[in-house]
Amino acid sequence: MTAVMEGVTGVAKTGGHRYEDGTRYIGDWNQKGQKHGMGHLLLADGTRYDGSFQNGLCSGLGIMNFPDGSKYEGEFMQGWFHGNGIFWRSDGMKYEGEFRGGRIWGLGLVTFSDHTNGFPRHEGFFQDCKIIRKKDCPDIIQRAQKIALMARIQCEQPN
Repeated sequence: MTAVMEGVTGVAKTGGHRYEDGTRYIGDWNQKGQKHGMGHLLLADGTRYDGSFQNGLCSGLGIMNFPDGSKYEGEFMQGWFHGNGIFWRSDGMKYEGEFRGGRIWGLGLVTFSDHTNGFPRHEGFFQDCKIIRKKDCPDIIQRAQKIALMARIQCEQPN
């Protein structure tokens, strides 16, 4: 690890590390040697996370790309998808909306790989990836799209 950082809350150093399992991290670190601030994490299985870390965990805005081609853009908390975001499955199906503890949980919209939303429309309250109650929620969908865009912009910024 090199280069002491000034002015970024909790960030003490910036640098890279390769773990014994093949995982690699390049980014900011706190005084305790934990990933903290902006960083890029490549897991041994090919999963890649670009975004914010707090005390060693993905927290804040970020993008996670999986080896099968699926992807999540949005908010993370303590390592989980948590808050608003968009998840694309590798087959082209996507969910835009709210997540809790790594699961689709809250208001949102499913768009199938043929770009339809189903009939009746798959929009409403989801719990554990299943629609529980139909409800129009355009404000939540728009918020998820905005958060996903913010995550993309943040991850394109040079560190």
